[in-house]
Amino acid sequence: MTTLQTVQSAPRQALFHLAFPVRDLQEARAFYGGLLGCGEGRSSDEWVDFDFYGHQIVAHLAPDECGHRSQNQVDGHGVPVRHFGGILPMAEWQALADRLTAAGTTFIIEPYIRFKGQVGEQATMFFLDPSGNALEFKAFGDLSQLFAK
Repeated sequence: MTTLQTVQSAPRQALFHLAFPVRDLQEARAFYGGLLGCGEGRSSDEWVDFDFYGHQIVAHLAPDECGHRSQNQVDGHGVPVRHFGGILPMAEWQALADRLTAAGTTFIIEPYIRFKGQVGEQATMFFLDPSGNALEFKAFGDLSQLFAK
């Protein structure tokens, strides 16, 4: 069953669409399609759609707009202000962390447990794509903590 069929047969949920700049579409294909395993959708000479865990992200060729510029402190780490990513089940998060580590990924924030023992405890990691876009992947042992105060 394709992601689209799964989404169409699942209970209605809002999906997101995110467009972001990249410096090279082949690099984006290798990173998002190869390393992260995101299926490729439509494309042109200027952009590529990817299936990002059932959501649509679009890498647009715009080299002058790439990279992150600002950070804020969160739990003692400099978190890139402009970033996106996914919230995965814990086992899937760990498998991704292991795959990224084995691939030699340079992490901005290495995989660790943030807010340990506190409300909102979560596994998190940050890294850059080849164009300098920051990504965060996280997981919760208890998903009800996602919006807990």
